[in-house]
Amino acid sequence: MKTTRIVLASRPAGMPQQENFRTETAELPPLEPGHALLQTLYLSLDPYMRGRMSDAPSYAPPVAVDETMCGATVSRVLESADPELHPGDFVLGYAGWQTHSVEQGRYLRKLDPTAAPLTTALGVLGMPGFTAYSGLLTIGRPQPGETVVVAAATGPVGATVGQIAKIKGARAVGIAGGPRKVALLTEKFGFDAAVDHRAPDFAEQLAAATPGGIDVYFENVGGAVFDAVLPRLNKFARIPVCGLVASYNDTALPAGPDRMGLLMSLILRKSLTLRGFIQTEFLDQFGEFYPEVAGWLADGRLSYLEDVVDGLDHTVEAFQGLLTGKNLGKLVIKVAD
Repeated sequence: MKTTRIVLASRPAGMPQQENFRTETAELPPLEPGHALLQTLYLSLDPYMRGRMSDAPSYAPPVAVDETMCGATVSRVLESADPELHPGDFVLGYAGWQTHSVEQGRYLRKLDPTAAPLTTALGVLGMPGFTAYSGLLTIGRPQPGETVVVAAATGPVGATVGQIAKIKGARAVGIAGGPRKVALLTEKFGFDAAVDHRAPDFAEQLAAATPGGIDVYFENVGGAVFDAVLPRLNKFARIPVCGLVASYNDTALPAGPDRMGLLMSLILRKSLTLRGFIQTEFLDQFGEFYPEVAGWLADGRLSYLEDVVDGLDHTVEAFQGLLTGKNLGKLVIKVAD
């Protein structure tokens, strides 16, 4: 059995380009006991993949040059040498940017397509949703009446953060880029207020949307967005740091004065909690996350949005769009029917 796969051909400098990748056909290994042959149906594209293209120190090892790019996938079982899996089953795995794969059954999670759409396993009921749930509730700890602000708020993490904040009785303010995304935050996701970080008066918009200051800031972006948020933080504010997409393609330190002293002074004077996290730190919470969030979806308290791009051959272009904020909602590549 062969697979069509996209491999990392070279490490990008700045924005990943088409020439940093190569599409090729490869032979899959034979099926051994405990393994299954899978056909990829959907591939998740996520900002963390930019870090995996680099060999800079990180929380996870980089993808090696000439290796298949990593990524979570929803697949159909074609053949199985695992007694728990059968042809026709749907599974969540980590096959990466390819059409077929052979994976160990013990690392796959069976999916019930009648319980929720299969793509939700890559979004609101998968890693992005769990990132929002665990980071907000464990680090952010929103209380009724507090103000929670989240950047990249129309993305799968940000949209879930704001809605969970509302469920917990807090006030949700979303930051997004452009009028269309800003409108979605209040009209679809029920945020109390939304502001446009691309607007020339962004700082003024944020101040007007947070008259009582900010108690929880869920950081997905960094850069100029964090600069505007910083003076609005209340004493004892909590800042879960999930991502810094504004700097993922940087090739040098930002110009300007060193403001580390100012940041440290604010952390001290306002007793701020600034805590970076990776969702795998909280995997013991997944058993609580899944039924609770699935219940919120079922009763209409939680909504989600997906941006589905058809065809593996559009993956690199779609990923570039993800890094510049072109997607609306969870970005998924439809690889096969």
